[in-house]
Formats: sequence, structure tokens, C-alpha cells
Amino acid sequence: MYVCNFLAYLAVTLPLMGFGIFVFAVTTPYKEYDLIREGAQTDDPQKVAAAKAAAHDLGGKIIGLALVLASAIFHAVSLWDLVIWGIVGTVFQVLVFYLFEWLTPFKVVSEIPKGNISVGIFTSRLSIAAGLLMAALISY
Repeated sequence: MYVCNFLAYLAVTLPLMGFGIFVFAVTTPYKEYDLIREGAQTDDPQKVAAAKAAAHDLGGKIIGLALVLASAIFHAVSLWDLVIWGIVGTVFQVLVFYLFEWLTPFKVVSEIPKGNISVGIFTSRLSIAAGLLMAALISY
């Protein structure tokens, strides 16, 4: 019984993570995977920095979503409940990113491709914090 539940929740969680990563990649005007790939194949310091900034940004969103999904798995009453929370968590991460973009005096969408690693790290931590808060809200 426990193995079946594990496999069922795993079979739903992995596609939700994939869906979230896909949504994160298509909702930003810069292409994280291209920046990361280009930064790995060059000695250009700006491209290397852009790759690091993009990796921090995307990685933080993934961790934030994983926190939401972990809480949803723990508190879900059904697989559909998990699906709903996974979609809500993904949308929430995107909204937090664009709210941050709107509130800051600089533009995240232009700073990350320019190689501003500090902005990438900051957005990463913001996404992790948003994921933690969302995870706590699910349990309430």
C-alpha cells in the first residue's frame, strides 16, 4: 500500500515539477537554458556571469516550487489536491517574480542577461522564501 502511494504521488509530482520548470522558462523574456549553456561554452566573463545569474534565478524558483510540492504531498487529501496546489505554487512563483520586477528600481529581466549575479541570487532567495510561505499556507 505504501509503495503504491509513493509511486502514485511520485508519478504526479515529477510532471508537476516539469510543468513548473517549463512555465518558469517561458514566462521570462530571457532564456535561462540558453544563458546557462552559453556561459559554459565561453571565456567571456559577461556570459559566464549571466549563466550564473540565470542558474541562481531558475534554481531558486525550482527550490521554491519543491517546497510547495513537498508541503502539498504531506497535506494533500488526494492526488487532485496535489495537482491543484502544484499549479497554484507555480503561478505564485511567477507572480512573485513579476511583482519583484515591478517593485524594484532596476529591471530583473535586463539585469540577469547582463550578468548581474547579485540580482540572480536575490531573486533566488526571494523565490525560496515565497515557496516556504506558500508551503506553510497550505498546511494552515
